Amino acid sequence: MPGTPEAGSVGVVSTQTVRLFTAESPLTLEQGGTLGPVDVAYETYGTLAPAADNAVFVCHALTGDAHAAGWHPGDPRPGWWDNLIGPGKPLDTDRFFVICANLIGGCQGSTGPSSTNPATGRAYGLDFPVLMTRDLVAVHRALVKHLGITRLLAAIGGSLGGMQVLQWGLDQPEDLANALVIAASSRLTAQNIAFSAVARRAIMSDPHFEAGGYAAAGVNPDVGLSIARMMAHITYLSEDALTEKFGRQVDPNRVQPGFGIDFTVESYLDHQGQVFLERFDALSYLYLTRVMDYFDPFAEPKILERVLVTPVNWLVLSFATDWRFGTNHSRRIVRTLEQAGQPVSFREIPSNYGHDSFLLAVEPYHATLVAYFDRALSEVSR
Repeated sequence: MPGTPEAGSVGVVSTQTVRLFTAESPLTLEQGGTLGPVDVAYETYGTLAPAADNAVFVCHALTGDAHAAGWHPGDPRPGWWDNLIGPGKPLDTDRFFVICANLIGGCQGSTGPSSTNPATGRAYGLDFPVLMTRDLVAVHRALVKHLGITRLLAAIGGSLGGMQVLQWGLDQPEDLANALVIAASSRLTAQNIAFSAVARRAIMSDPHFEAGGYAAAGVNPDVGLSIARMMAHITYLSEDALTEKFGRQVDPNRVQPGFGIDFTVESYLDHQGQVFLERFDALSYLYLTRVMDYFDPFAEPKILERVLVTPVNWLVLSFATDWRFGTNHSRRIVRTLEQAGQPVSFREIPSNYGHDSFLLAVEPYHATLVAYFDRALSEVSR
């Protein structure tokens, strides 16, 4: 029943918020400058072991949030990774203590461009600092410390979440026993940057964008943001998935041929764009897509030095029909880590669902994760 616990669910959960950095003790940013205060919304599932050695940190993707599993009272939608997290699921909360936090720069409880700037009393808008992946990870690390955990059993994430895991494992390998990088990239191609550039242009060209000050003006760049989401959503699905689901079906509400919504795939994309407006902020979309654009850790000459001293166990997964971050992206990560002598496991998962496969209950994908986590936990108990 929607909004109530089901078999295999962690049940009803609540989102917590903690202030990890203050104006007096701010977050130092990679690009220079500071940010404070910094509040972070997060959720936890399961029980932390007495030795605090069963913690798994979930890093979410571009438009995710802290609500990864379970149900919020009155909300019919479970957490975005509910098929993966819960009793008896790959991230079995009878065995693991799972943490998921909303990214800074986001818009679901953590400090971001829509938060109040203490210097002005108004929303930051475009005065919010440009972020890098290291800044996101620095906040994750502060949360882990706040929770009394010195070393994670694992960090796991898909897409932008996988980028955070990669950065974390390379920079602070002592923090992680295992790093699971799923449907991710170590650097965006020109094509990927181009997709995000068009999405940002759609948002910033909306007449209600107001140079980033739309909140103060009492408006919202809904048209630009919905178009950005519609275009991005196309890249998350494979051609086979779209063909299987929609083909060339004519929309049942079409009156006559023209330039409205003629095909069911158009209706679907329009719906995706509209529901996105209910949960995401346009400025967060700008800032977090830029985080992805700038990500290129292997371009740093000394990036592998720390992980050479303290190896991490890596699992890198790709999906056969993902053309946004295809298998070639994952293989580049694997090759670079193998050249550094890292213990890396890699698998390309068969799936018809494109990039979005990492969010779905694809059987060989979940089976791979179950086997990997079984081994990770057995190594702790030795």
